[in-house]
Amino acid sequence: MSSDQLATDTVAAPRKSSRNRWLLLIAAVVVLDVAALIAFPPFPSGGKPGDACPFPACFIQGSLEFPAPHTVFDLDPASAATATGIVTFHPAISSTLLTMWLVMALVVIGSALLVRGSKLVPGRGQNISEFVYEFLSDFGLGLAGPTAKPYIPIFLGAFLLVLFDNWIGLVPPVGKVDFLRAPSSDVNITIGMALVSFVIFHVEGLRHLGFRGYLGKFFPFYEFRNGIGAGIIAMFVGIIELMLELVKPVTLSMRLFGNIYGGEVALGVITSLTIAILPIALLLLDGMLNAIQALIFSVLTLVFITLAIESHHEEEGHVAEDVVAEIKGTEPAGHPATT
Repeated sequence: MSSDQLATDTVAAPRKSSRNRWLLLIAAVVVLDVAALIAFPPFPSGGKPGDACPFPACFIQGSLEFPAPHTVFDLDPASAATATGIVTFHPAISSTLLTMWLVMALVVIGSALLVRGSKLVPGRGQNISEFVYEFLSDFGLGLAGPTAKPYIPIFLGAFLLVLFDNWIGLVPPVGKVDFLRAPSSDVNITIGMALVSFVIFHVEGLRHLGFRGYLGKFFPFYEFRNGIGAGIIAMFVGIIELMLELVKPVTLSMRLFGNIYGGEVALGVITSLTIAILPIALLLLDGMLNAIQALIFSVLTLVFITLAIESHHEEEGHVAEDVVAEIKGTEPAGHPATT
């Protein structure tokens, strides 16, 4: 056998092995979808398992769980009738909350097993964990700068939690049984995670800048020393920033909820109509979009923290001074005259 033929065979072998793995994965997805359909068949809304379910409308409706989550353990049965909205304040353990606890346990236990018995010459599990941490750390620092280094663990934890919260919805029987559902498809869960992020970056801002310095970002009364016009403009900019701060939890939660729930609806409809074949491509697309949404949530959390700990009152002052100077037709203080 010639050296060229040997090299060709060596390159072709990994390609064939990779192709076989993909074919095996596709076959496994088909089998899993068919098994899920047989084990958890759809039934009419308001009915019970085993009732006749006309195709296709009943299949679609029976495969979807609309926004309000199913209650697994009701801690206040007397007020259950009043908790019918999408956003609820009813004391209960919902299907999404139970699933989130399971995801948290899997992430924590899995991470502990990967790094257990760490060595100078790492094994496969340690290599995976170190690669993920270093990659995400470099990515986060590249976006938010060196000031974000102490908050990389928060960024990494948020990414892994949201990622597996999203991905768990793609794995039967999650979404096929009442007590399991993807946490990110429930707006109550996404609002809760967004509020945790909101508290973190404001607490860090207060800790680094102090109460007076942090509130000075939104109420810069000190700019009145540069004139009434500069003070009014700076206050206007500060109030707009305060309004944007209050909107951050809404944007974080609704973006995540809308994308994950919308993906589940599309996947549920296509799966109900085609059983197993076409959803394979949609599963891959939905898995990629879920990863992107997890990255967006964690990156925004990291960026918001770094913005909260930075004092920018001097920049606000320059903005106000520039506007006033432009109105007066003079050069702003501290800026060189242009020729």
